[in-house]
Amino acid sequence: MADNARAKRLADLIREVVAKKLQRGIKDPRLGTHVTITDTRVTGDLREATVFYTVYGDDEDRAAAAAGLESAKGVLRSAVGQAAGVKFTPTLSFVADALPDNARAIEDLLDKARMSDEKVREVSAGAKFAGDADPYKKPESDEEADDTDETDGDARA
Repeated sequence: MADNARAKRLADLIREVVAKKLQRGIKDPRLGTHVTITDTRVTGDLREATVFYTVYGDDEDRAAAAAGLESAKGVLRSAVGQAAGVKFTPTLSFVADALPDNARAIEDLLDKARMSDEKVREVSAGAKFAGDADPYKKPESDEEADDTDETDGDARA
């Protein structure tokens, strides 16, 4: 088992090598500039690497990019092997990153919350308090305090 620091360094190296190779070395029109490598994870035994990517475009572009990455897997793995200099070059598997979909879902939820807040704001615009405008007790004024002292004094006498 390799230590986590070594796996992290290898994952970072794989991410950089794959991104550079996709940008400069692979002439597949399905990949082009649409593919972005977002993250890479390597197993503890350094045998398998999962490369996460996003694709700018629609579902058709995503499917084409997935096919292009699958066909370029061997070239990318050999480039990683040359750059890494490890005994065994990890096998690469490409996974479409769910981050853009999650971000879109969160944005939709935030929009719904904003709309709900706006409705509440509109309803409460002309509303009045159910009780007094100021529900907190205030200290008595000096005149009221003097009146109570006199009545208390009479009661004692």
